[in-house]
Amino acid sequence: MPRLMGVDVPGRKRVEYALRYIHGIGPKRANDVVEQCKIDRAKKADDLTPDEVRQIVSFIQENYRVEGDLRREVSQNIRRLISIGSYRGLRHKRGLPVRGQRTRTNARTRKGAKRTVGAVRDKSARAAMKSKA
Repeated sequence: MPRLMGVDVPGRKRVEYALRYIHGIGPKRANDVVEQCKIDRAKKADDLTPDEVRQIVSFIQENYRVEGDLRREVSQNIRRLISIGSYRGLRHKRGLPVRGQRTRTNARTRKGAKRTVGAVRDKSARAAMKSKA
């Protein structure tokens, strides 16, 4: 299991797929890295020589912002949106969808589990509420 950019990439996978485990590298960038470094696409990550690993790491560091730097930049952008009070910043702050999705239904991932608001219709639940009061 080789370590690239501070991430353990799966050794049994092909290089172009293993590189995708690095935050900030997707399918297109992984293919670009393999092409630029002239590495065989069929090669497994475990089979990379130390020179090839060094070549991949240096290419990624020179050309792309990945892992910690990328995460830091994204969080700073979100903090900036919140501090200036933009609509997108407010959505981030409230934990609601940011990109215009509907919230009347769906959006459970951002909103969290359902919370019942208003009258409780179930008789047993109503009886439990009365006994607490």
